[in-house]
Amino acid sequence: MSCSASRLERSGCRWAVVDLAIGTRSERARDALATRDNGGMPADSAPEPARPVRWRREAGEIGRSLARFGPSPGPRWHLGLQAAVAMTVPVGTLSLLGHESIALLAATGAFATLYGGRLAPRERAVFVPLVAAALWLCAAAGVALALLGPVAVSLGLVVVATVVSLLMFGRSVGPPGPLFPVLIFGLSAHVIAPRAGHPSIDPLLYLGVLAGSFAFAWLVTLAPLAREAVRRRPVAAPRRLRDLFPAGHRDATTRTLVARAAAIAVVGTIAALVVDPERAYWIVGAGIAVLGVSAGRRVALSRGIHRALGTAAGAAVYLALAFVPLPGVALALVLGVLQFVIELVVVRHYALALVFITPLVLLILSAAGAGGPELAVERVVDTAVGAVLGILSGLIVLRPRR
Repeated sequence: MSCSASRLERSGCRWAVVDLAIGTRSERARDALATRDNGGMPADSAPEPARPVRWRREAGEIGRSLARFGPSPGPRWHLGLQAAVAMTVPVGTLSLLGHESIALLAATGAFATLYGGRLAPRERAVFVPLVAAALWLCAAAGVALALLGPVAVSLGLVVVATVVSLLMFGRSVGPPGPLFPVLIFGLSAHVIAPRAGHPSIDPLLYLGVLAGSFAFAWLVTLAPLAREAVRRRPVAAPRRLRDLFPAGHRDATTRTLVARAAAIAVVGTIAALVVDPERAYWIVGAGIAVLGVSAGRRVALSRGIHRALGTAAGAAVYLALAFVPLPGVALALVLGVLQFVIELVVVRHYALALVFITPLVLLILSAAGAGGPELAVERVVDTAVGAVLGILSGLIVLRPRR
């Protein structure tokens, strides 16, 4: 998630946002990957010109990033297909079995397939279940704290966001970073929160369904190994676990990202307490999503604008889908299509990806009983607040230790 001081020196600090993940040696590959991880937006560059000129240039680049696609990082249809299958099959199966009330929540297991996309199939076979286990633990924490009340959930959100950011940035997990652990924690607390004195959904049933969906997602990532051509493909010596999760070197960039995530979690949670504590996870999640995996201020500004605009457009798409009476199986297919498109688009145009991400998540949230225009408006407002927090977090910069 960050670069060591020596690597920053070698790369001239120009593409520091990418060296965190793969250590590519090619300047062209490094440039393309830097743009990819920022959703089609260019990484920060140096040196900076005078302030008025710099702001005009940055405004122009943000405007251009909204009007164009970033460079293609290579084929991603296989990753999109895996994520779509991991989402569609559990939702469709539970719907056919008559458990539509919890079927949509099984879609969250597919989030585990979004990690480790750059790894070889054999490495993903080790990487994905560990990420899935971490996501399930976040869900379990959300369930447990939801039974204790909103104050416990709010405190837990700050702790989870900070600890997960420390682990993911510190161990170079890579995109999409700590967003989904925070989202799953908040979503789990939201759907289990007692109403009229009783949990909305049986907590053990929910955690069991989630564990099953994560296990299925792992099996989906193993599917390429069933092909003989993949198994026979020459590969380097298997990397150790410590190499799949390399240390972030505790450098200034890693510490800056963790400090920003913690600040977003604290301020976002406090802001939500004034309005509705159950909305805190969306505000914090939006802020951490804007943070991404780069410490560059321009990246945060670009991602914040992309996220706010994309979420507003995506909320309109959700409203169009929410009023169509789709059966469970058809809804499973819709979610799968949305997830497939997201994986193709997210590395090239962040705002456009949000047009599909927003309805997908809001449809899953509707399983908790909330839905319609009120939910859409709340999430647009919460995203705007989170985006502002994410942008302002760019003011936090920790200097290298001496």
